[in-house]
Amino acid sequence: MSTAAETRVRRPITRAEPVAVQRNWRRAGHWAAFAGLLIFAILWLLPLLWAIDTALKPEAETTKTPVTWWTSNPSLDSFRQVLDAGDIIQWYINSFITSTMVTVLTVLTGSMAAYAFSQLRFPFRTPLFLLVMAGLLVPPQLLVVPLFSQLQSWHMINTYWGVALPQVALPIAVFVLKQFFDGIPKELAEAAKVDGAGRWYVYFRIWMPLARPAVAAVTIFSFVWSWNNFLWPLTVITSTRMFTIPLGLATVSSSYGVHYAEIMASAVLGGLPLLILFLFFQRQLVNGVAGTEIKG
Repeated sequence: MSTAAETRVRRPITRAEPVAVQRNWRRAGHWAAFAGLLIFAILWLLPLLWAIDTALKPEAETTKTPVTWWTSNPSLDSFRQVLDAGDIIQWYINSFITSTMVTVLTVLTGSMAAYAFSQLRFPFRTPLFLLVMAGLLVPPQLLVVPLFSQLQSWHMINTYWGVALPQVALPIAVFVLKQFFDGIPKELAEAAKVDGAGRWYVYFRIWMPLARPAVAAVTIFSFVWSWNNFLWPLTVITSTRMFTIPLGLATVSSSYGVHYAEIMASAVLGGLPLLILFLFFQRQLVNGVAGTEIKG
């Protein structure tokens, strides 16, 4: 009896030792991962910090050697010159309007297509989905000429619709939303149909609210894609008043030659809205990219 009691007393001690070792290794792994991510974050921030630092320097100091990070005379002259050189407020408005149009239409059409591919059964469903995914392999440059000819026949050159419509077809949006819809239990739709709900009701009132992380990710992706798009606005826009931010700042910065402070200032002004957007919606973006699913 005493031997059995001693064995029962000693077992928790022998089991606790490997648990403590595993806990220490896990803690060390967490700190190593944190250190690695911190290094990558610093490397990612360096170009942004360098652009801001260069934009705040007087032009004479941007080419001074040896190169220094900080200046004793920070100045906003480069930003003032960029704002005075072009109609940047109108360009911001144009970019916001076209990017919002692209985002709304992309989420709407992409979610409908994803819902159909995920929940409905119809002929040639798999080949059609593969055809949509094949759009990821098509370079956008190949479509510039046919799209321009089509929009010209529709008299949409130099219009918001002409800038926005060709950017709506985003296969990655269909893929992300379909992957999320596949993880939603089908019992929810069956229960709703028993109560008399139709497919549109299930799509709008059940699937879309549950897919908020994926919708947020697609929203950010499409907005950033449209905001940064340079080639298509360059092709379809001929009026300076219709320029978007990338196109307008490119024309302004080209007039500066090698004035690095003004070029960096224009880059900071162009990317600032996207940075603010990411800071506010980074959690939704991470959840959407990670493919968060609802498990039944």
